[in-house]
Order: sequence, then C-alpha cells, then structure tokens
Amino acid sequence: MTDSSEKPAVAYWRLYADDQGVSRWARCVLRDFELISMKPPAAPQWQGERWGGDISVMVTVQPVGWVGEWHENPTPQWIAPLSGRWFVEAMDGERREFGPGEFSFGGDLGCVARDGRKGHLSGTLGDEPAVLMVIQFNDPATAPKWRTE
Repeated sequence: MTDSSEKPAVAYWRLYADDQGVSRWARCVLRDFELISMKPPAAPQWQGERWGGDISVMVTVQPVGWVGEWHENPTPQWIAPLSGRWFVEAMDGERREFGPGEFSFGGDLGCVARDGRKGHLSGTLGDEPAVLMVIQFNDPATAPKWRTE
C-alpha cells in the first residue's frame, strides 16, 4: 500500500482440515476494509471486518525448544507472534514459520488421525521463547469466513 487511497489487502496463512480430515495450509487475504475514523476527530484509517461473538484473548509463551506434538487447535483462533519465532506443520507435510509482523489463523478442527498425525505439529525456533497473542473464537460459528488469494 503506497497511499491512503489504495484499499489494502493483508495476506495471512490459514491452517484448516480438508474434506478428508487432513490439515492443510491455504494463503488467504483480508480485503474488506473501509476508510473511516476509529473515533472522530481522529483521521480515517483502513478498518477491516469485525467478528463478534464470545472471543478470548491471551498471550502465551512457548519456551526455547518447546514442541507441541500433534494436536488440533482447541477452537478457531488468530495467532500473532509478538517476539521470537515458531513453526506449524500441517498433516500434509507443509510447514510454515512465523515471526513478529506475521500472523495465521488456526482452524484445523475435525482432522482425522493418519500415520500418527492429527491436526498440526508446532514448536519454537531459535534461541528465544516465542511470545504469541492468541485470539480465540469460543463459538466457531462467529469465526471469519475464508477468502483465498
């Protein structure tokens, strides 16, 4: 985005369970932005779609060397690293790594166990803990609808 007249598109990775119950990655884009003031007289900014419902927000710290073993996300959730780096590997073998400024959506609920894998494998990278902000949708029906690139 080079100026305030250009509508933004913000990319992120979505982890999901396909129709066969295998976790996979898809590249998605947030595009529903409106140029409005958060609260006048503040200058307008591009505001994205809002999702409602019962939402929980937490910060979690994964220690150096932490590995989460194979598991599904407990509920649909946004995950945004605040510091450090971490990885998430889908059942199909595709692995993504994330650091500050990158975020993903974990929604691999309903996976079917295959070859000792169910959901995803995740863990820290490097020599510092991964500090993550997690925004969980306690009611999956209120989670975002998906638009791929």
